Amino acid sequence: MNAEARGGRSAQLKHTGLRPGWTTGACATAATTAAYTALLTGDFPDPVTITLPKGQTPAFALAVEELTAGPGGAVAMAGVVKDAGDDPDVTHGALVRSTVRRLPPGSGVVFRAGPGVGTVTLPGLPLEVGEPAVNPVPRQLMREHVERVAAEHGGTGDVEITVSVDHGEEIARSTWNGRLGILGGLSILGTTGVVVPYSCSAWIDSIRRGVDVARAAGLTHVAGCTGSTSEKTVVAEYGLPDIALLDMGDFAGAVLKYVRRHPVARLTVCGGFAKLSKLAAGHLDLHSARSQVDKSFLADLARTGGANEELAIRIATANTGLEALRLCEAAGVPLGDLVAARARDEALSVLRGAPVEVDVICVDRAGVVVGRG
Repeated sequence: MNAEARGGRSAQLKHTGLRPGWTTGACATAATTAAYTALLTGDFPDPVTITLPKGQTPAFALAVEELTAGPGGAVAMAGVVKDAGDDPDVTHGALVRSTVRRLPPGSGVVFRAGPGVGTVTLPGLPLEVGEPAVNPVPRQLMREHVERVAAEHGGTGDVEITVSVDHGEEIARSTWNGRLGILGGLSILGTTGVVVPYSCSAWIDSIRRGVDVARAAGLTHVAGCTGSTSEKTVVAEYGLPDIALLDMGDFAGAVLKYVRRHPVARLTVCGGFAKLSKLAAGHLDLHSARSQVDKSFLADLARTGGANEELAIRIATANTGLEALRLCEAAGVPLGDLVAARARDEALSVLRGAPVEVDVICVDRAGVVVGRG
């Protein structure tokens, strides 16, 4: 059976025509491979080819290279510009550098955070507090390539790798890193080395890490929020700290499925009325390109709350979910509460009996609470 018949990432790319890209972890591996090769041979391979976990062998052009002699021996630096393909990745175009120097035999591979790469300051991540934010899979990929270069050119494989990203601290302000306790810059990420356009895997990974951090901090109440307005509402309602706030965005299913496997005592789901009406209707991906507000569903729900047939027809033909809500408010029909209650039921069905108490809050665009369930 071919990839297209099976579906999955290959089929997705073929269907969309979008161009895949490379993760920061793949870029750091390429830069490390080039730098260590130069350290042993005096020459930088350009382009430099690496092997990714699934067998792809991309080649990367070097954007910068430098081989210098220092008091502790030679130091090599190489840099690769990240190409995220057609994915709207904030790190697209970032220059990822790796600086490699030899260590005494038996030292192994040691990772350091250079400028623009963050440091872990909170427990709950797959790295110890104080470690550079270079995730486990990219670390393993770099170790493997160091071993290959060492075997080919007579090195010991004992090196210090300092990964840095130009302007990384500034770019990191557009990510979740600060809330996760990763301070000073970006994380070096990637499990396959490949960025699939619009897969939003990094966002979902951030949701998972957010749950991990909250649990490690001993928190028993977290909130999945669709945006900054709903975050402010939850903070006002419950006084939750930043690390309890999960930037759910459109990925309600990602939050619920991960909390199902890693329970917390209480989960609040808070978001705009229209988005949560999609969850109430059974959608776990709330993005406008992948699910729509079903006004007929809202009309049926309003009927259960006392709406007459004339009002139900007006709801079914409303221009937006917000218009449907306003029609019900004017008629005294609690559509916001009905949506919140149904969304809570859907959330509980996804949780499949996990020991998690759930409540749902719907807000309008101004952050006013319009429904609770």
